[in-house]
Amino acid sequence: MDVAKSKFADRLKPLEKLKGREATHLLINEVYASIQGESTHAGRPCVFVRTSVCNQRCSYCDTAYAFTEGEPMALDDVVKSVLGHGIPLVEITGGEPLLQPLFPELCRRLLAAGCEVLVETGGSHDISIVPEGVRTILDIKTPGSGEEPANHYANLARLRPGDELKFVLTSRADYEWARELVRREALVERTTVLFAPAFRRIEPAELSEWLIADRLGARLNLQLHKFVWPPSRRGV
Repeated sequence: MDVAKSKFADRLKPLEKLKGREATHLLINEVYASIQGESTHAGRPCVFVRTSVCNQRCSYCDTAYAFTEGEPMALDDVVKSVLGHGIPLVEITGGEPLLQPLFPELCRRLLAAGCEVLVETGGSHDISIVPEGVRTILDIKTPGSGEEPANHYANLARLRPGDELKFVLTSRADYEWARELVRREALVERTTVLFAPAFRRIEPAELSEWLIADRLGARLNLQLHKFVWPPSRRGV
């Protein structure tokens, strides 16, 4: 096994906790209620299901604790925990939720219970497994993330009405890279495009000025929860 493949395998190793229970359990880091901090749903009360394990290591990641921290949780218990909060908006995030074998079934169970379901995914996995009725927030990785080669660009053709596309930007170079992709693929004409400044890497005012100057049609996307609570606080 070469070094690259070995590193990737090590990133997925925590999933071994599910061995023998893949049909009944998910590896969960936390389930909590907060305010939706990002996307066009920002500001809405939301229940978050944070899955464990991620195959990517973005330079700006603020949830590295989810790479390894988490325990198997029965699907029935995950659904019960979500519904117990009494909030109809649910986001499944991570980590990388599409790594979980029971991810599609969790979505279907939540939809059947009357929830409005969002999923945030890093964009390196085929989003066609996301059940109809779930809204995908697809994170396209920029060069500054260190994970741009992992982008599964075929996902751009799989976006459905109500889905959103997010770019987290670390620099002017990232902005220009994302701008050209948006223009080349006519993404604003096809879906909602979010440009998010990596926290404390780009000033929101600076990114706003770039968006205004270029008349790009993308939306500024701030991490609202980091302005409401301390940026390092978990469970929000």
